[in-house]
Amino acid sequence: MSSIPTPHIIAKKEDFARTVLMPGDPLRSKYIAEHYLENPVLINNVRGVQGYTGEYHGKRVSVMASGMGIPSIGIYSYELYNYYDVENIIRIGSAGGISDNIHLRDIVIAMSAYTNSNYGSQFGFSGHLAPCCSYNLLVSAVAAAEKIGVSPKVGSIFSTDTFYDESGSIGTMKKLGVLASEMETAGLYLNAARAGKNALTICTISDHIFTGESLSAEDRQNTFTQMMEIALEIA
Repeated sequence: MSSIPTPHIIAKKEDFARTVLMPGDPLRSKYIAEHYLENPVLINNVRGVQGYTGEYHGKRVSVMASGMGIPSIGIYSYELYNYYDVENIIRIGSAGGISDNIHLRDIVIAMSAYTNSNYGSQFGFSGHLAPCCSYNLLVSAVAAAEKIGVSPKVGSIFSTDTFYDESGSIGTMKKLGVLASEMETAGLYLNAARAGKNALTICTISDHIFTGESLSAEDRQNTFTQMMEIALEIA
């Protein structure tokens, strides 16, 4: 087992809270720390992957970026769970809508994550799999969303390794009732299951794959506040 600090995280073990919010974008991590946390302290900035710890309504909370894709969140979530004793990781990110019932700015909570990634093979899976979230975090997130007047869409999502996908797999996902597509959740859920820890993904729809609607990069970075507030409430 690697010692602390790891090659990717410079923080001391006690620097992280029990719960870490994990956006993909380092700038979103910075935004959350500056706008929501009291007395945030920068605890990691290796390779520009910013991590902070502060307080939210009296609770100690950390937020750190994961980077893009399953390999990246696979590294950071593994190290947080196994080296830093983090118990809960809540991914907060953007996703592309798949279902006809999903619209821009909808909040999607991922109960499970289909994937075309081979990440699960290290755990002994030779075929496809769809790892699940932690039930207690899911129930808490739905209650927190409803408390602020948000009706989240709860169901399966698709964690893909291919942003520009020529396989036509998104059409298959739509037929199966999958709500949205992103690139991290399956890896996070697998690492949580293996470590005996908890994970949940809360996403905001930034674009729709079939309608072509989309929001700007600035909107994605700075205006997806409802998912942040839901995650902070259950941290």
